[in-house]
Amino acid sequence: MTNTVLDQALQTRNIESNLIIHSDQGFHYQHKSWMSKLTENGVTQSMSRKGNCLDNSPMENFFGILKQEMFHGVTFNSYAHLEKEIKSYIRWYNEERIKAKLNGLSPIEYRIQTA
Repeated sequence: MTNTVLDQALQTRNIESNLIIHSDQGFHYQHKSWMSKLTENGVTQSMSRKGNCLDNSPMENFFGILKQEMFHGVTFNSYAHLEKEIKSYIRWYNEERIKAKLNGLSPIEYRIQTA
């Protein structure tokens, strides 16, 4: 299943240089076929260190918020509908959603201010 999804992602996206894919240490992410696909496509594999959940924490936190704020309790009619809503959410999250930890700014506003 993971190889099939990876194949689909590699076929539908324009792969930029220095593309990195991050995962945990699950068997499927250590399998030779997965690692070969990454190497063949110039993708760098980033993997959590064993017993260190902090490697994944920023993305795990984001996905938890995404599911809580836009996914739970919503029915999507198609994959295209789900994809559209996720893209819209990510744009809103980065450009408009304010956070107390960022002094009441959105992530992009905060980055601009601190740059």
